[in-house]
Amino acid sequence: MNEKRFYSFSNLEFHEMVAHDGKGAIKTVQVEGQNRKGAFNFIDLTEIPPGNSIGCHTHELDNEEVYVIISGEGRMYSEGVFFMVGAGDVIVNSPGGTHALENVGSDILRLVVLEANIISTHEHLI
Repeated sequence: MNEKRFYSFSNLEFHEMVAHDGKGAIKTVQVEGQNRKGAFNFIDLTEIPPGNSIGCHTHELDNEEVYVIISGEGRMYSEGVFFMVGAGDVIVNSPGGTHALENVGSDILRLVVLEANIISTHEHLI
């Protein structure tokens, strides 16, 4: 029988960390990670308090990271451009891409972070 794979921000134990030298601490929990079988390397639920951020960082060329904004307001930096994000927005951070996210609102910014490996066309055909 398959195990339950349902996660909620309201009943998880988050840990605090400074993400990529960002401003202040964020709270995060990896709900699926290391030994998972599926398209994603990991799935994190993350909370960014007002004024805090995930610092600017660059990914390797073999993966992309997706941010799904659940609630709150943020200022996203991606590939030299700043733009506002909010509930319902989905941001795809490209392989080798540089990005950051700051909570510019007055409420907690909640997001789901998913990382997936990139499969080259050659690998896909094998």
